[in-house]
Amino acid sequence: MNRATWETIVGAQQLASASNVPIAVLVPGAGAGSVANELAAAQVKEIVTVEHAALEPYTPDGYTAALQDAIGQLSATYVLLPHTYQTRDFAPKLAARLDRAIITDVTAIKPGSETAFVRPMFQGKLTADVVPLGPGPHFVTFQIGAFRVDQVAKGASPAAVRALDVNVDASAIRQTPEAPFQQAKQAVDLSQAERIVSVGRGIKEQTNIEVAKKLAEALGAEIAASRPICDAGWLPMERQVGSSGQTVAPKLYVALGISGAIQHLVGMKGANTIVAINKDP
Repeated sequence: MNRATWETIVGAQQLASASNVPIAVLVPGAGAGSVANELAAAQVKEIVTVEHAALEPYTPDGYTAALQDAIGQLSATYVLLPHTYQTRDFAPKLAARLDRAIITDVTAIKPGSETAFVRPMFQGKLTADVVPLGPGPHFVTFQIGAFRVDQVAKGASPAAVRALDVNVDASAIRQTPEAPFQQAKQAVDLSQAERIVSVGRGIKEQTNIEVAKKLAEALGAEIAASRPICDAGWLPMERQVGSSGQTVAPKLYVALGISGAIQHLVGMKGANTIVAINKDP
């Protein structure tokens, strides 16, 4: 299971503790039952599965129709989602269908008389506290790495699991999915790495990339970089961490020659342990 799912549950638990709203985890798609049993370990009210022929394979029209029906049946106040490529594909359409706004790429929750959601702006240079107005459901997507998986609260006993029937008109699905793009398998998903060695312009020479790679290999870590390294072509763009790259939350993040600009910090501040090696104070 993608770690982003557990991170979203952590965010939901933080929101629930501040707003006293029960948590229902909605699991759409084929084979939802096996995933639901794993998620039932979390401290939530219930796990709700939604299985329908229109959900496999994935299409934005199918997911929008199914989730619109499910959200209505559950009378949700908030709809919380991980900020993944798939979410970005269907969530705006779903929110528009329900005539609601969507707060995207949220990195933190600020409880209070009015709950605010913190999101970066202007490539991470600023953050904004966004308060949803009007009746629910309020749609929120959480940036990958915004919450730590090891902070998920587990229940004393497994949460209840139930199936929910939804009405989806298959003829309304306009997309016909093609086979997955083969080269996508070669892409690096740094968000799933437990250890990362990241390099910045402080390493001075491109030849020093090999030193960093050897360290990463010794630690069983992925190699990553700040934007200047990727802009220079020393490492591919898929290795970039930061506001314009990937957001990560590993157990160990080793930063080699990275100045610590806010654009980079936005992408790795969720790391459990950060080791910075840098002569620049």
